[in-house]
Amino acid sequence: HKPTYDSMRQSLEAMRAHCLNNGVTDISMPRIGCGLDRLDWSKVSAILDQVFEDTDIKITVYSL
Repeated sequence: HKPTYDSMRQSLEAMRAHCLNNGVTDISMPRIGCGLDRLDWSKVSAILDQVFEDTDIKITVYSL
């Protein structure tokens, strides 16, 4: 199934919990959901910012 903004938020919240529970401090990723899945990067980026805003987790996003 294609992701929605809601399912993207849920997945990122699960990732945040995993990172906090396992001492992960850095994440590198492409512009998830924005290629074949056609989500808008500005909306996905805003969700990333909201989900990880109160953490010290560094997120690096690569454009391929």
